[in-house]
Amino acid sequence: MRFLIGTDDQRAIVDWLAQHLRVKGHQVDITGVRKWGAMATHVGEEVANGHFDHGIVCCWTGTGAAMAANKVAGIRAALCVDAETARGARKWNDANVLALSLRLLSEPVAEEILEAWIATAYEGTEDDSLAYLAPDRGRAQ
Repeated sequence: MRFLIGTDDQRAIVDWLAQHLRVKGHQVDITGVRKWGAMATHVGEEVANGHFDHGIVCCWTGTGAAMAANKVAGIRAALCVDAETARGARKWNDANVLALSLRLLSEPVAEEILEAWIATAYEGTEDDSLAYLAPDRGRAQ
């Protein structure tokens, strides 16, 4: 898989995320540090345009980055603080951008979240619910 990671504050955990994904055989790019709105929008656009399979956006709480990424057509960003939330976001919501809190994230928790995200595919059971998103934000066809 191809991942683009964006952050509004360069912290060691961001480099750890990239390295962990690379060790697992994934292609990873990290965008330059930008304010959370611009960063998350950029990551969302790159994923929506097909340049990357998944995005990861990081800000202090993860909330602002998730909200900004979700403004991009075709993006389904999910703020995940644990593996079960990440698993559900992929399984039922077909999330394509993972939002993470720099305040809460540790390496063990990050590993659990990433492993759940990577291992879980959308099951196709929630198309009716996903259709309630604005027409330009539903599942990419």
